[in-house]
Amino acid sequence: MPGFDFASWPPTLSKVQLEELTVYATSYALSHGLLYLPPVLPLPTVPSAAIHAPLALFPSPIPRRLFEKAQKLQRIYNILYSRVALDEAFLDKVMGAEHGVGKVDDFTGQLWRGWKALRDEGINQLQHLGIFRSDYLLHSLEDQEPALKQVEFNTISSSFGTLSQRVSELHRYLHKATSYYNVSPHLRPDRFPPNKTIAGVASGLAAAHAAYSSSKDTRILVVTQDNERNVFDQRWLEYELLDKHSIRMVRQTLTQLGRTGRVDPATRKLYIDVPTDLEPAGFVEVSVVYFRAAYTPADFPTPAHYTTRFLLERSTAIKCPSLPLQLAGGKKVQEVLGQAGMLEKFLADGKKYSQVFSSEEIQELRSSFMGMWGLDVGEDMLLPDVEAAKSGKESFGVRKAREEAKSLVLKPQREGGGNNVYKEDIPAFLDTLPPQEREAWIAMQLIVTPANVGNYLIRAGSVSGSSESQTPVRTDVISELGIFGWSLFGDDGGDSKVEEDTVGWLVRTKGTESNEGGVATGFSVLDSILLVD
Repeated sequence: MPGFDFASWPPTLSKVQLEELTVYATSYALSHGLLYLPPVLPLPTVPSAAIHAPLALFPSPIPRRLFEKAQKLQRIYNILYSRVALDEAFLDKVMGAEHGVGKVDDFTGQLWRGWKALRDEGINQLQHLGIFRSDYLLHSLEDQEPALKQVEFNTISSSFGTLSQRVSELHRYLHKATSYYNVSPHLRPDRFPPNKTIAGVASGLAAAHAAYSSSKDTRILVVTQDNERNVFDQRWLEYELLDKHSIRMVRQTLTQLGRTGRVDPATRKLYIDVPTDLEPAGFVEVSVVYFRAAYTPADFPTPAHYTTRFLLERSTAIKCPSLPLQLAGGKKVQEVLGQAGMLEKFLADGKKYSQVFSSEEIQELRSSFMGMWGLDVGEDMLLPDVEAAKSGKESFGVRKAREEAKSLVLKPQREGGGNNVYKEDIPAFLDTLPPQEREAWIAMQLIVTPANVGNYLIRAGSVSGSSESQTPVRTDVISELGIFGWSLFGDDGGDSKVEEDTVGWLVRTKGTESNEGGVATGFSVLDSILLVD
């Protein structure tokens, strides 16, 4: 392979060096808030213990040109998904419960129907905030330089930005403290790119807060999951907003908000009942609703939880994301955007948008796509296989997925990890998939990552202090790069003005034996970047 030899990573350490680096790393993590709550359920109301987040001992190599390309593409992605969220007809067709994915995927259908009901009442969002993360893997074919390929685009609960900044600071610290024992000439300060995700994501939330009101009495509401272990990743944003922007956050779950939230029927302002400065309880006005929950059916155990979600959407508070922006992050949207002419529809239509992108910019974005198709499509790879739908036979999309199963992953309309079907498991899964549910799934060509790349992974599974849980595991790995961005936009009749920024990055690394990649779901560890040529 031309350029950097990925198979040479990581450098070899002696047992003594490995143990010493592990002490340095875990002590730094515990000292600097690189933390998780322990896996003990139910979690206590007042936390009394924490463990360090799962982490990699070395940063992972990523070619500088691909890292710079990913950062460059984020601006286009920020604008693209902002425009997709404002195209009601497009989302109705692709994700709706009458003609799209929501017809066969109950969770998507519930969200779409709630959005449709609000529109029918004449309620639309004046402004939307997106905190995005575009995830990539290196695609490395034999005798070719690695290419950058997108795994997915996240429009809701784009997490681990703050802890990823802490990991990048940890790796810089290890280099300063030990020089990594000079085990590799690649480990140099200029190859550790800066990571300012905390300030960057907070700036997006602050921009939305300022757009809503200049009043310091309003607060940003973070909607959290029950028994949330990843609280520190969220708390660092709270501290940044308070220290740098004098904005206060309040945290509540959907269950709590069902009791504490209300929308003024005249002004549609959102108020929640929380302890205040002077009284044990009182209503405060909410400027921004920042969802770190509500992206999975598990967050909606009762119909009342959907009612609460739609109550929040009814308000004038700026949602991050709004329902249309959440729907825009669906896997089906990702697949449709890869179809011929779709990027041009949103990025190059000079009659609709004052800001358009060149064919070269659009092609560069398109070059980050892998091949995708819906399981319900016919031989044109675009429209549903009507003949198969009538006869009950397998569609062309399903037959193609069977034939190419060993090089594919099947994805449903789900976030959070643990939902995909891979390679050899695909044929048996297709045997059980009802024909009416095909539209809810897409097939995607697997990204071929560089072979024989390794790292030392450290996990802390308990608070027992067991040395066994702290022992680094040397294993072959796959590293996923995520680029963060935000956009604040409103609907002004089509040509929406988008305020946006690219604000940081993360790396998640997992063993090659794992197909899934979520940190919160236990598959990956947090990592950082080593730029290589």
